Amino acid sequence: MSNNLLYSGKAKDIFATDVEGVILARYKDQATAFNGVKKEQIAGKGVLNNKISAFIFEKLNAAGVATHFIEKISDTDQLNKKVNIIPLEVVLRNYTAGSFSKRFGVEEGIRLDQPIVEFYYKNDDLDDPFINDEHVKFLKIASDEEIAFLKEETRRINELLSDWFRQIGLRLIDFKLEFGFDQDGRIILADEFSPDNCRLWDAEGHHMDKDVFRRGLGELTDVYQIVWEKLQAIK
Repeated sequence: MSNNLLYSGKAKDIFATDVEGVILARYKDQATAFNGVKKEQIAGKGVLNNKISAFIFEKLNAAGVATHFIEKISDTDQLNKKVNIIPLEVVLRNYTAGSFSKRFGVEEGIRLDQPIVEFYYKNDDLDDPFINDEHVKFLKIASDEEIAFLKEETRRINELLSDWFRQIGLRLIDFKLEFGFDQDGRIILADEFSPDNCRLWDAEGHHMDKDVFRRGLGELTDVYQIVWEKLQAIK
């Protein structure tokens, strides 16, 4: 394996490998919030996120969702297909929470009549602004057909994830996905899926996600460990 660092992100480092079209993702122990304003090193976080994300992506692959995930190769490392990331954060909301509640002045935890899909322009310098379909086309990020696919695929993924988490007593409040173009020009799911990029609440409404860190509600790795253990019961 090559150790050529291609990109260093908030939660992962991405390395080139000796295999064409394959990259190595190394999960960090770093936790960040508010676009990097709050930042801490939390021992064990990288191992848990790698486990959880690998587990979810394996299940998504098995369910017929095209993803970049190949295999987990160590406690912190996994191999992924190299993709050209689309500079959009695709957010799906099943319940009101977070920035959605603030934006519209509504309390958290209201179940939406139907899931809402939102786009955010992936640009740290601009603080990842909320944008609509017309903005996406103006910025030449995606075509009408690609926008429709991103929404449809995100809704399909939501149905799978919501069912899996329901089985283990967790509500999937909302989540963020990233997609990219593979070497054949197909749009596939990329990045990760962990409590870093979703909100999970238990039956009592306790946060089982990165809001524990954002809001100072407890020990992040304690909560992530519970999520990991619960995941083993999914059928």
